[in-house]
Amino acid sequence: MGGKLEGKVAFITGAARGQGRSHAIRLAEEGADIIALDLVEQMPRVPYDMATPEDFEKTVAAVEGLGRRIVTGVADVRDRAAVRAVVDDGVAEFGRIDVVLANAGIAPHSAEERDAAAVFDDVIAVNLAGVYNTVHAAVPTMIERGEGGSVVLTSSIQGLSGRAGTGTGSWDGYAAAKHGVVGLMRSWANWLAQYSIRVNSVHPTGVNTPMIVNESLPAFFEKFPDSAVSLTNLLPVEMVEPVDVSNAIAWLVSDEARYVTGVTLPVDAGFTVK
Repeated sequence: MGGKLEGKVAFITGAARGQGRSHAIRLAEEGADIIALDLVEQMPRVPYDMATPEDFEKTVAAVEGLGRRIVTGVADVRDRAAVRAVVDDGVAEFGRIDVVLANAGIAPHSAEERDAAAVFDDVIAVNLAGVYNTVHAAVPTMIERGEGGSVVLTSSIQGLSGRAGTGTGSWDGYAAAKHGVVGLMRSWANWLAQYSIRVNSVHPTGVNTPMIVNESLPAFFEKFPDSAVSLTNLLPVEMVEPVDVSNAIAWLVSDEARYVTGVTLPVDAGFTVK
């Protein structure tokens, strides 16, 4: 028996590890083939280790182990032409894109931030402009095919809340970018509805991935203890798992949510209502 996404193709950024890998696996379990993009390179102002080529190989192995096909591309979401080239390679292989997950992002929170303005620019470029580049690279082929589709933008609880502000370049940039993603989502939901393409955003609380499970974040919270205290969930869990977000996305992009568009979906253990 096929899954909810049998015959579909999903384009996923930030797919080498963390939430992106989890999304690729979860959608492959539902029958989708995958076009996966990742930078697999260290950005100089990101204080934790970013994904590696070896991480990307694990994503490939996991998807292929489920009997699905995957095309990978190494690209920086800040580079519009590079993102478009990955899309073109994927469409050449699979002939279509049905789902876009703009997932790539950074959270370079550091107690030793040396250039706040540069860090702010990095976060906006990846977490907001990168989302713009991703969707505008993939959507034209979806419009041309004329069979609809689904776009999910990864925002955050920080796209719905101003709690825990620190005035640092990383925190200001992250909150601004994740709020900006909501603006893009709502604008695109209106733009793309005429083509039966749905657009939504997901808003996780802290997720158990290397983006937050690293040595730099505890030091950051030690410097800004009030922020750490305010970033607690309503349900008695410190973090959610990547698959919790993936399960929500698998539903959002399926026909089970065929009339759901323009929503901000928290996967936040109650953070936003606390």
